[in-house]
Amino acid sequence: MNAPVLLFAYKRPAELDATLQALRKNHLASQSDLYVFIDAPKRPEDEPKVAQVRQLIDEFTGFRTIHRDYAETNIGCANSIIRGVSQVLATHPSAIIVEDDIVTAPNFLDFMNQGLMQYANNRRVYSVAGYTLPFHRPTGYQSDAYFIPRHSPWGWATWSDRWQSVDWDMTDYPAFSEDRQQQKEFMQGGSDLVGMLRDQMEGRADAWDIRFCYNRFKEGGLTVYPTISKVENIGFGKDATHTDIYNRYKTKLDDGVQRTFTWPDTIENTAYYHRQTLRHYSIPTRIYNRLKTMAGIR
Repeated sequence: MNAPVLLFAYKRPAELDATLQALRKNHLASQSDLYVFIDAPKRPEDEPKVAQVRQLIDEFTGFRTIHRDYAETNIGCANSIIRGVSQVLATHPSAIIVEDDIVTAPNFLDFMNQGLMQYANNRRVYSVAGYTLPFHRPTGYQSDAYFIPRHSPWGWATWSDRWQSVDWDMTDYPAFSEDRQQQKEFMQGGSDLVGMLRDQMEGRADAWDIRFCYNRFKEGGLTVYPTISKVENIGFGKDATHTDIYNRYKTKLDDGVQRTFTWPDTIENTAYYHRQTLRHYSIPTRIYNRLKTMAGIR
């Protein structure tokens, strides 16, 4: 049976409409159950856009079943996702998660479901990612996926046992914050990870994904990624929660024709893709991209 699809939305009707149209075009949409969670307005000026979002969901069709959950009070981005995923994974072994700024390829659900099935019994695989940076695929590389020690929150999937192992309160963070060796090991997923975690723990961010990524690290887990991206993030703009103007994550979206995928047998860092990821998230590259943002480059 296909894993349920969870969609989280708030106040971006235009982006949500694009997300919904793409999801409906997925080969497995009509054979999948959709759970939609919409947060309540935080401010009075948000009410019209939230109302538009709810109307889009009220009228949406194309999945086997659609379950709608409209919050009565504003929960916030991180808590809304933690609440919704926890609710569904309490009764399902796995789930596929999408937010309202993610355009998926028609084979996104194929890739997600096959990844979930492939690694269901190996807890070292912590999540399945739908997104990848546009890395050149090495000549002779046989698999349609690769492993790196970094979670991606843009169209992803996980299993109930891995989700339920997460300590959202981060009780061991004080010890981690004093341990330079552990911080160095965590940054094997990218030099930005410790800073993002610090922002979350010191109240400058409202994020669930960096906490999920930290727990993945503590468990020695990896995330499996597609060699060709199955999603594209369209949420870069003035209404975005965590993104800025310059889209340093622009990628090439899969055409969606391929339906069956080949997976790595060995669960370990894929050396070439790991090097490429570390280069992308290196301090010089991040400074360069920040300068592009300051220059107003889109």
